[in-house]
Amino acid sequence: MASLQGPRAPLEFGGPLGAAGLLLLLPATMFHLLLVARSGPARLLGPPPYLPGLEVLWSPRALLLLLTWLGLQAALYLLPARKVAEGQELKDKSRLCYPINGFQALVLTALLVGLGMSIGLPLGALPEMLLPLAFAATITTFIFSFLLYMKAQVAPASALAPGGNSGNLIYDFFLGRELNPRICSFDFKYFCELRPGLIGWVFINLALLVQEAEQRGSPSLAMWLVNGFQLLYVGDALWHEEAILTTMDITHDGFGFMLAFGDLAWVPFTYSLQAQFLLYHPQPLGLPMAAVICLINGLETIPTATGRQLLVSGWWGMVRHPNYLGDLIMALAWSLPCGVSHLLPYFYVLYFTALLVHREARDERQCLQKYGRAWQEYCRRVPYRILPYIY
Repeated sequence: MASLQGPRAPLEFGGPLGAAGLLLLLPATMFHLLLVARSGPARLLGPPPYLPGLEVLWSPRALLLLLTWLGLQAALYLLPARKVAEGQELKDKSRLCYPINGFQALVLTALLVGLGMSIGLPLGALPEMLLPLAFAATITTFIFSFLLYMKAQVAPASALAPGGNSGNLIYDFFLGRELNPRICSFDFKYFCELRPGLIGWVFINLALLVQEAEQRGSPSLAMWLVNGFQLLYVGDALWHEEAILTTMDITHDGFGFMLAFGDLAWVPFTYSLQAQFLLYHPQPLGLPMAAVICLINGLETIPTATGRQLLVSGWWGMVRHPNYLGDLIMALAWSLPCGVSHLLPYFYVLYFTALLVHREARDERQCLQKYGRAWQEYCRRVPYRILPYIY
Protein backbone atom coordinates (compact mmCIF):
# COMPACT_ATOMS: atom_id res chain seq x y z
CA MET A 1 0.00 0.00 0.00
CA ALA A 2 2.82 2.40 0.79
CA SER A 3 4.15 2.10 -2.74
CA LEU A 4 0.75 2.99 -4.16
CA GLN A 5 0.45 6.03 -1.92
CA GLY A 6 3.94 7.28 -2.54
CA PRO A 7 6.09 8.81 0.20
CA ARG A 8 4.23 9.80 3.31
CA ALA A 9 3.82 13.50 4.05
CA PRO A 10 5.72 14.88 7.06
CA LEU A 11 3.72 14.99 10.28
CA GLU A 12 2.10 18.32 11.09
CA PHE A 13 0.61 19.97 14.18
CA GLY A 14 3.25 18.42 16.42
CA GLY A 15 2.49 14.86 15.33
CA PRO A 16 0.31 12.50 17.42
CA LEU A 17 0.93 14.39 20.68
CA GLY A 18 -0.05 17.72 19.11
CA ALA A 19 -3.12 16.15 17.49
CA ALA A 20 -4.22 14.70 20.84
CA GLY A 21 -3.81 18.12 22.45
CA LEU A 22 -5.85 19.82 19.73
CA LEU A 23 -8.65 17.27 20.10
CA LEU A 24 -9.12 18.69 23.61
CA LEU A 25 -7.97 22.28 23.13
CA LEU A 26 -10.22 23.22 20.21
CA PRO A 27 -13.55 22.30 21.87
CA ALA A 28 -12.34 23.74 25.20
CA THR A 29 -11.46 27.04 23.53
CA MET A 30 -14.83 27.21 21.79
CA PHE A 31 -16.73 26.70 25.05
CA HIS A 32 -14.47 29.18 26.86
CA LEU A 33 -15.33 31.84 24.27
CA LEU A 34 -19.05 31.10 24.47
CA LEU A 35 -18.97 31.41 28.26
CA VAL A 36 -16.87 34.56 28.58
CA ALA A 37 -18.72 36.41 25.79
CA ARG A 38 -21.84 36.54 27.96
CA SER A 39 -20.03 37.23 31.23
CA GLY A 40 -19.71 40.70 32.73
CA PRO A 41 -15.89 41.02 32.61
CA ALA A 42 -15.66 39.28 29.19
CA ARG A 43 -11.97 38.53 29.77
CA LEU A 44 -10.40 36.56 26.94
CA LEU A 45 -7.44 35.45 29.07
CA GLY A 46 -9.28 35.06 32.36
CA PRO A 47 -11.10 31.97 33.61
CA PRO A 48 -14.71 31.43 32.50
CA PRO A 49 -17.36 32.69 34.91
CA TYR A 50 -18.46 29.13 35.68
CA LEU A 51 -18.10 25.58 34.40
CA PRO A 52 -21.46 24.36 33.09
CA GLY A 53 -22.69 20.96 34.14
CA LEU A 54 -24.10 18.31 31.85
CA GLU A 55 -27.64 19.50 32.63
CA VAL A 56 -26.75 22.84 31.01
CA LEU A 57 -24.86 21.40 28.04
CA TRP A 58 -27.03 18.45 27.08
CA SER A 59 -30.36 19.17 25.41
CA PRO A 60 -32.28 16.71 23.20
CA ARG A 61 -34.01 19.75 21.70
CA ALA A 62 -30.66 21.25 20.68
CA LEU A 63 -29.53 17.95 19.16
CA LEU A 64 -32.79 17.68 17.22
CA LEU A 65 -32.38 21.26 15.99
CA LEU A 66 -28.80 20.57 14.88
CA LEU A 67 -29.73 17.37 13.02
CA THR A 68 -32.69 19.15 11.39
CA TRP A 69 -30.33 21.90 10.23
CA LEU A 70 -27.85 19.40 8.80
CA GLY A 71 -30.68 17.52 7.10
CA LEU A 72 -32.03 20.72 5.57
CA GLN A 73 -28.64 21.73 4.19
CA ALA A 74 -28.07 18.20 2.84
CA ALA A 75 -31.45 18.34 1.06
CA LEU A 76 -30.56 21.73 -0.46
CA TYR A 77 -27.18 20.32 -1.56
CA LEU A 78 -29.00 17.63 -3.53
CA LEU A 79 -31.20 20.11 -5.43
CA PRO A 80 -30.41 20.75 -9.11
CA ALA A 81 -27.37 23.03 -9.31
CA ARG A 82 -26.85 26.08 -11.51
CA LYS A 83 -23.57 24.49 -12.53
CA VAL A 84 -21.59 21.29 -11.98
CA ALA A 85 -17.82 21.81 -11.78
CA GLU A 86 -14.94 19.37 -12.03
CA GLY A 87 -12.36 19.20 -9.27
CA GLN A 88 -8.61 18.84 -9.60
CA GLU A 89 -7.12 15.70 -11.14
CA LEU A 90 -6.74 12.89 -8.59
CA LYS A 91 -4.05 10.23 -8.24
CA ASP A 92 -5.94 7.87 -10.54
CA LYS A 93 -6.26 10.68 -13.16
CA SER A 94 -10.01 11.00 -12.57
CA ARG A 95 -11.88 14.19 -11.66
CA LEU A 96 -14.83 14.42 -9.28
CA CYS A 97 -17.90 16.54 -10.04
CA TYR A 98 -19.31 19.06 -7.57
CA PRO A 99 -22.67 20.88 -7.55
CA ILE A 100 -22.30 24.66 -7.45
CA ASN A 101 -25.45 25.59 -5.56
CA GLY A 102 -24.22 26.98 -2.23
CA PHE A 103 -25.58 30.48 -2.86
CA GLN A 104 -28.87 28.91 -3.86
CA ALA A 105 -28.88 27.08 -0.51
CA LEU A 106 -28.26 30.38 1.33
CA VAL A 107 -31.16 32.12 -0.43
CA LEU A 108 -33.57 29.23 0.08
CA THR A 109 -32.58 28.98 3.75
CA ALA A 110 -33.21 32.71 4.15
CA LEU A 111 -36.65 32.32 2.57
CA LEU A 112 -37.51 29.41 4.85
CA VAL A 113 -36.32 31.25 7.98
CA GLY A 114 -38.21 34.37 6.90
CA LEU A 115 -41.36 32.30 6.39
CA GLY A 116 -40.85 30.70 9.77
CA MET A 117 -40.47 34.06 11.49
CA SER A 118 -43.64 35.30 9.82
CA ILE A 119 -45.61 32.50 11.50
CA GLY A 120 -43.96 32.91 14.87
CA LEU A 121 -40.56 31.14 14.74
CA PRO A 122 -38.77 32.46 17.86
CA LEU A 123 -35.39 33.14 16.23
CA GLY A 124 -34.49 35.51 19.07
CA ALA A 125 -34.48 32.54 21.46
CA LEU A 126 -31.60 30.88 19.60
CA PRO A 127 -28.78 32.74 21.48
CA GLU A 128 -29.89 31.08 24.72
CA MET A 129 -29.31 27.69 23.08
CA LEU A 130 -25.77 28.32 21.86
CA LEU A 131 -24.09 26.29 24.62
CA PRO A 132 -26.20 23.12 24.15
CA LEU A 133 -26.04 23.54 20.36
CA ALA A 134 -22.24 23.78 20.52
CA PHE A 135 -22.16 20.70 22.76
CA ALA A 136 -24.39 18.77 20.34
CA ALA A 137 -22.19 19.86 17.42
CA THR A 138 -19.05 18.72 19.25
CA ILE A 139 -20.47 15.28 20.07
CA THR A 140 -21.75 14.95 16.50
CA THR A 141 -18.36 15.80 14.97
CA PHE A 142 -16.56 13.25 17.16
CA ILE A 143 -19.00 10.53 16.05
CA PHE A 144 -18.89 11.71 12.43
CA SER A 145 -15.07 11.75 12.45
CA PHE A 146 -14.99 8.20 13.82
CA LEU A 147 -17.29 7.04 11.02
CA LEU A 148 -15.07 8.81 8.46
CA TYR A 149 -12.02 7.09 9.94
CA MET A 150 -13.73 3.69 9.70
CA LYS A 151 -14.84 4.36 6.13
CA ALA A 152 -11.24 5.15 5.18
CA GLN A 153 -10.18 1.67 6.31
CA VAL A 154 -11.83 0.17 3.23
CA ALA A 155 -10.96 2.99 0.81
CA PRO A 156 -8.45 2.22 -1.97
CA ALA A 157 -4.94 3.63 -1.56
CA SER A 158 -5.55 6.03 -4.44
CA ALA A 159 -8.39 7.66 -2.47
CA LEU A 160 -6.26 8.47 0.59
CA ALA A 161 -4.91 11.91 1.41
CA PRO A 162 -1.16 12.72 1.36
CA GLY A 163 -1.28 13.29 5.13
CA GLY A 164 -3.38 11.55 7.75
CA ASN A 165 -2.01 8.10 6.97
CA SER A 166 0.81 7.87 9.47
CA GLY A 167 -0.42 4.67 11.09
CA ASN A 168 -1.08 6.48 14.38
CA LEU A 169 -4.78 6.30 15.21
CA ILE A 170 -5.06 9.66 17.00
CA TYR A 171 -3.10 11.61 14.40
CA ASP A 172 -4.94 10.04 11.47
CA PHE A 173 -8.32 10.50 13.20
CA PHE A 174 -7.51 14.19 13.65
CA LEU A 175 -6.09 14.93 10.21
CA GLY A 176 -8.32 12.62 8.20
CA ARG A 177 -7.33 9.62 6.07
CA GLU A 178 -9.59 9.80 3.01
CA LEU A 179 -9.25 12.77 0.68
CA ASN A 180 -12.78 12.86 -0.74
CA PRO A 181 -15.10 10.61 1.29
CA ARG A 182 -18.35 10.14 -0.62
CA ILE A 183 -21.52 8.11 -0.68
CA CYS A 184 -22.62 8.03 -4.30
CA SER A 185 -22.28 11.64 -5.46
CA PHE A 186 -22.63 13.19 -1.98
CA ASP A 187 -19.19 14.55 -1.05
CA PHE A 188 -18.99 14.95 2.74
CA LYS A 189 -15.98 17.28 2.82
CA TYR A 190 -17.23 19.58 0.09
CA PHE A 191 -20.69 19.71 1.71
CA CYS A 192 -19.34 20.58 5.14
CA GLU A 193 -16.76 23.08 3.93
CA LEU A 194 -19.14 25.90 2.97
CA ARG A 195 -22.71 24.86 3.78
CA PRO A 196 -23.94 24.07 7.33
CA GLY A 197 -21.30 26.03 9.25
CA LEU A 198 -21.07 29.18 7.15
CA ILE A 199 -24.81 29.49 6.61
CA GLY A 200 -25.36 28.63 10.27
CA TRP A 201 -22.97 31.42 11.28
CA VAL A 202 -25.08 33.96 9.34
CA PHE A 203 -28.27 32.88 11.05
CA ILE A 204 -26.72 32.80 14.52
CA ASN A 205 -25.65 36.40 13.86
CA LEU A 206 -29.20 37.23 12.74
CA ALA A 207 -30.65 35.62 15.87
CA LEU A 208 -28.33 37.74 18.02
CA LEU A 209 -29.46 40.86 16.13
CA VAL A 210 -33.12 39.91 16.65
CA GLN A 211 -32.59 39.34 20.38
CA GLU A 212 -30.82 42.69 20.70
CA ALA A 213 -33.79 44.36 18.98
CA GLU A 214 -36.17 42.60 21.39
CA GLN A 215 -34.13 43.73 24.41
CA ARG A 216 -33.33 47.31 23.39
CA GLY A 217 -35.99 48.26 20.87
CA SER A 218 -33.69 48.20 17.83
CA PRO A 219 -30.35 46.69 16.81
CA SER A 220 -27.27 48.84 17.38
CA LEU A 221 -25.23 50.24 14.50
CA ALA A 222 -22.32 48.05 15.61
CA MET A 223 -24.51 44.93 15.40
CA TRP A 224 -25.73 45.95 11.93
CA LEU A 225 -22.14 46.37 10.74
CA VAL A 226 -20.98 43.00 12.07
CA ASN A 227 -24.00 41.25 10.54
CA GLY A 228 -23.56 43.07 7.24
CA PHE A 229 -19.82 42.47 6.92
CA GLN A 230 -20.08 38.78 7.74
CA LEU A 231 -23.15 38.20 5.57
CA LEU A 232 -21.25 39.81 2.67
CA TYR A 233 -18.31 37.48 3.33
CA VAL A 234 -20.47 34.34 3.44
CA GLY A 235 -22.52 35.38 0.42
CA ASP A 236 -19.37 36.07 -1.57
CA ALA A 237 -17.84 32.72 -0.55
CA LEU A 238 -20.97 30.83 -1.64
CA TRP A 239 -21.40 32.81 -4.86
CA HIS A 240 -17.81 31.90 -5.79
CA GLU A 241 -18.13 28.40 -4.37
CA GLU A 242 -16.21 26.84 -7.24
CA ALA A 243 -13.02 28.58 -6.08
CA ILE A 244 -12.80 26.25 -3.08
CA LEU A 245 -12.05 23.32 -5.38
CA THR A 246 -8.45 24.54 -5.75
CA THR A 247 -7.81 25.15 -2.02
CA MET A 248 -5.58 23.02 0.18
CA ASP A 249 -8.57 21.80 2.18
CA ILE A 250 -10.06 20.12 -0.88
CA THR A 251 -6.97 19.12 -2.87
CA HIS A 252 -4.58 18.05 -0.09
CA ASP A 253 -6.11 17.56 3.36
CA GLY A 254 -7.99 14.46 4.37
CA PHE A 255 -11.41 14.79 5.95
CA GLY A 256 -11.14 14.04 9.64
CA PHE A 257 -11.83 15.73 12.96
CA MET A 258 -9.78 18.84 12.11
CA LEU A 259 -11.96 19.89 9.20
CA ALA A 260 -15.23 18.37 10.47
CA PHE A 261 -15.04 20.18 13.81
CA GLY A 262 -13.82 23.35 12.15
CA ASP A 263 -16.65 23.37 9.62
CA LEU A 264 -19.55 22.25 11.81
CA ALA A 265 -18.71 23.66 15.25
CA TRP A 266 -15.78 26.10 15.28
CA VAL A 267 -17.01 28.31 12.43
CA PRO A 268 -20.61 28.98 13.52
CA PHE A 269 -19.93 29.27 17.25
CA THR A 270 -16.63 31.18 17.32
CA TYR A 271 -16.92 33.26 14.16
CA SER A 272 -20.13 34.75 15.59
CA LEU A 273 -18.14 35.94 18.62
CA GLN A 274 -18.33 39.65 17.73
CA ALA A 275 -22.14 39.53 17.53
CA GLN A 276 -22.29 37.54 20.78
CA PHE A 277 -20.10 40.13 22.50
CA LEU A 278 -22.25 43.03 21.26
CA LEU A 279 -25.46 41.45 22.54
CA TYR A 280 -24.13 41.31 26.10
CA HIS A 281 -21.78 44.33 25.92
CA PRO A 282 -23.35 47.04 23.73
CA GLN A 283 -20.84 49.50 22.27
CA PRO A 284 -21.52 53.10 21.14
CA LEU A 285 -20.60 53.66 17.51
CA GLY A 286 -21.04 56.91 15.62
CA LEU A 287 -21.52 57.33 11.89
CA PRO A 288 -18.01 58.76 11.20
CA MET A 289 -16.29 55.78 12.84
CA ALA A 290 -18.70 53.39 11.12
CA ALA A 291 -17.74 54.93 7.76
CA VAL A 292 -14.03 54.46 8.53
CA ILE A 293 -14.63 50.81 9.47
CA CYS A 294 -16.55 50.28 6.21
CA LEU A 295 -13.57 51.66 4.28
CA ILE A 296 -11.22 49.32 6.13
CA ASN A 297 -13.47 46.34 5.33
CA GLY A 298 -13.43 47.41 1.67
CA LEU A 299 -9.67 47.07 1.58
CA GLU A 300 -10.16 43.30 1.85
CA THR A 301 -10.92 43.08 -1.86
CA ILE A 302 -7.30 42.63 -2.95
CA PRO A 303 -7.30 40.86 -6.34
CA THR A 304 -6.05 37.29 -6.31
CA ALA A 305 -4.17 35.37 -8.98
CA THR A 306 -5.96 33.39 -11.64
CA GLY A 307 -4.29 30.61 -13.55
CA ARG A 308 -1.07 28.86 -12.64
CA GLN A 309 1.65 31.39 -13.43
CA LEU A 310 3.67 32.97 -10.65
CA LEU A 311 2.87 36.67 -10.74
CA VAL A 312 5.49 39.24 -9.77
CA SER A 313 3.46 42.38 -10.47
CA GLY A 314 0.85 44.31 -8.52
CA TRP A 315 0.03 43.03 -5.04
CA TRP A 316 1.62 39.68 -5.88
CA GLY A 317 4.89 41.47 -6.53
CA MET A 318 4.87 42.95 -2.99
CA VAL A 319 4.00 39.88 -0.92
CA ARG A 320 3.63 36.21 -1.82
CA HIS A 321 0.19 35.88 -0.21
CA PRO A 322 -1.69 39.20 -0.55
CA ASN A 323 -5.00 37.35 -0.23
CA TYR A 324 -3.98 36.49 3.35
CA LEU A 325 -3.25 40.17 4.01
CA GLY A 326 -6.76 40.94 2.77
CA ASP A 327 -8.19 38.33 5.14
CA LEU A 328 -6.42 39.95 8.11
CA ILE A 329 -7.68 43.43 7.17
CA MET A 330 -11.20 41.99 6.93
CA ALA A 331 -10.86 40.30 10.34
CA LEU A 332 -9.83 43.62 11.89
CA ALA A 333 -12.85 45.37 10.36
CA TRP A 334 -15.17 42.76 11.86
CA SER A 335 -13.79 43.41 15.34
CA LEU A 336 -13.57 47.23 15.32
CA PRO A 337 -17.36 47.75 15.77
CA CYS A 338 -16.92 46.11 19.18
CA GLY A 339 -14.71 48.98 20.41
CA VAL A 340 -11.33 48.69 22.05
CA SER A 341 -12.27 48.17 25.69
CA HIS A 342 -12.05 44.36 25.50
CA LEU A 343 -9.61 41.96 23.88
CA LEU A 344 -12.28 39.26 23.47
CA PRO A 345 -13.80 40.47 20.16
CA TYR A 346 -10.29 40.51 18.68
CA PHE A 347 -9.81 36.79 19.30
CA TYR A 348 -10.71 36.18 15.67
CA VAL A 349 -7.89 38.48 14.52
CA LEU A 350 -5.38 36.71 16.76
CA TYR A 351 -6.59 33.24 15.81
CA PHE A 352 -6.73 34.06 12.12
CA THR A 353 -3.22 35.49 12.16
CA ALA A 354 -1.88 32.26 13.67
CA LEU A 355 -3.94 30.18 11.24
CA LEU A 356 -2.74 32.08 8.17
CA VAL A 357 0.91 32.04 9.23
CA HIS A 358 0.67 28.27 9.67
CA ARG A 359 -1.20 27.85 6.39
CA GLU A 360 1.30 30.07 4.61
CA ALA A 361 4.12 27.79 5.79
CA ARG A 362 2.23 24.79 4.39
CA ASP A 363 1.66 26.68 1.13
CA GLU A 364 5.36 27.41 0.88
CA ARG A 365 6.25 23.72 1.18
CA GLN A 366 3.64 22.75 -1.41
CA CYS A 367 4.71 25.46 -3.87
CA LEU A 368 8.38 24.57 -3.51
CA GLN A 369 7.55 20.95 -4.27
CA LYS A 370 5.31 21.93 -7.20
CA TYR A 371 7.35 24.71 -8.86
CA GLY A 372 10.91 23.89 -7.73
CA ARG A 373 13.49 26.44 -8.87
CA ALA A 374 10.79 28.72 -10.29
CA TRP A 375 9.41 29.10 -6.75
CA GLN A 376 12.86 29.77 -5.32
CA GLU A 377 13.36 32.53 -7.90
CA TYR A 378 9.91 33.95 -7.09
CA CYS A 379 10.79 34.02 -3.37
CA ARG A 380 14.02 35.84 -4.19
CA ARG A 381 12.14 38.50 -6.15
CA VAL A 382 9.24 38.72 -3.65
CA PRO A 383 10.83 38.22 -0.22
CA TYR A 384 7.85 39.19 1.96
CA ARG A 385 5.20 36.58 2.69
CA ILE A 386 2.11 38.41 4.03
CA LEU A 387 2.95 41.89 5.36
CA PRO A 388 5.18 44.08 3.16
CA TYR A 389 8.51 44.95 4.83
CA ILE A 390 7.50 43.08 8.02
CA TYR A 391 6.84 39.38 7.29
